[in-house]
Amino acid sequence: MTCVRLDSVRMVRRSTSCGAHCAGLCTDAGLAAVLATDRALLHWRALRALGDSGLAEQAVQESLLRAWRSCAFFDSAKGSVRTWLLAILRNVIIDTVRARAARPGDTGWDEVGELSDLRYAHPDFSDGLVDGLLVAELLARLPGPQREAVVEVILRDRAYQEVADDIGVPVGTVKTRVHYALRSLRGA
Repeated sequence: MTCVRLDSVRMVRRSTSCGAHCAGLCTDAGLAAVLATDRALLHWRALRALGDSGLAEQAVQESLLRAWRSCAFFDSAKGSVRTWLLAILRNVIIDTVRARAARPGDTGWDEVGELSDLRYAHPDFSDGLVDGLLVAELLARLPGPQREAVVEVILRDRAYQEVADDIGVPVGTVKTRVHYALRSLRGA
């Protein structure tokens, strides 16, 4: 398997495996595992930040591409692959927002048709209501501490450390609660 490392000027494809610090994205199995477990979370975060499904999908794809390129630089001592992917996604979202702010009139021909039909510009109120009820129903299945951690970290997009300080528990406890809550929600 090969990984891509970025040199100062150009990309160089390595002929050896990544080594000890590999995130596993340079293999088909590793990439498939990440897609199966984290793609929905990445898309949800991007959609929430960008407000456009197409841009969110582009952000997720760009994040996965950046992660694949820098697979050998992953350091498991700093966090999980999911945390690493979310950090990459955050950078992609910032880059996307900055690029769109620099060229606010940048509209391609494909988007003109979408923009001209205002009925589809915003989701229907009933769609938001159904989504909210579904989220509320899923959250109700969780134990109280896990529900509180998910609401604060995922829905309110707060940092683990900030939530841990507010709740009065170690940051690892908050991470564990979020992990097990998301795992049980995936099963539901």
